[in-house]
Amino acid sequence: MPSAIEIKDFSYNYPDGTNALSEITLNIEHGEKVALIGPNGAGKSTLLLAIGGFLQGQGRVLIDGFEVKKQNLKKIRRIIGCCFEDPDDQLFMPTLFDDVAFGPLNMCLEQKEVEKRVIETLNFVGLAEMSHKPPHHLSAGQKRAASIATILAMNPKIMTFDEPDSSLDGRHRNNLIRLLQGLNQTLVIATCNTNFAAVIAQRVVLIDNGKKIADGKSQEILLDSDLMLEHGLEVISKNLI
Repeated sequence: MPSAIEIKDFSYNYPDGTNALSEITLNIEHGEKVALIGPNGAGKSTLLLAIGGFLQGQGRVLIDGFEVKKQNLKKIRRIIGCCFEDPDDQLFMPTLFDDVAFGPLNMCLEQKEVEKRVIETLNFVGLAEMSHKPPHHLSAGQKRAASIATILAMNPKIMTFDEPDSSLDGRHRNNLIRLLQGLNQTLVIATCNTNFAAVIAQRVVLIDNGKKIADGKSQEILLDSDLMLEHGLEVISKNLI
């Protein structure tokens, strides 16, 4: 069985020649919850874009055995769902119901199946009563949950999240944590928040200056105060893990 995500010696330069990622090699198995941590500008978001097939560099990226290249993108987009940092990038239809239905409809599913998926997904993220509302009327936390619903409705095997806890207050962050902990999919979550990573992920990959610095169990990396401080990250409390 192929890995959920397999990255081999992947490098990427921005159009102006600036190096963003350097020779990243990484394997993520099905069912893992992995946090990509690092300071702002470390390359985490760029790596998620490469995983999602939104950019191509040097090296190889495989999703469930399919190499990320143009002829495979349609298959890959059925396997992996990507939640961007700004939920408004994913919410553009007149109502929340329409937004969640958009993906399944484009998968050419029957109307009854689409409606079933929308209802089940909105129930799962706690937004069933908001289905008739325009997305721009939702709070920041509700928009985050809604953006996740738009992906979940397509039933992906793998999900990626770019700074999903940004701009959330404590209550909505706790709701997000419970939501992510309840997912069975392979999860890859990019975050600068080490405390958030500690309660979400069993495995942590530290990236800085476009390079993979460390990869291992959350408690081993996040409790390494010298490593965290060296890369500009907060040292977590031991009682979080």
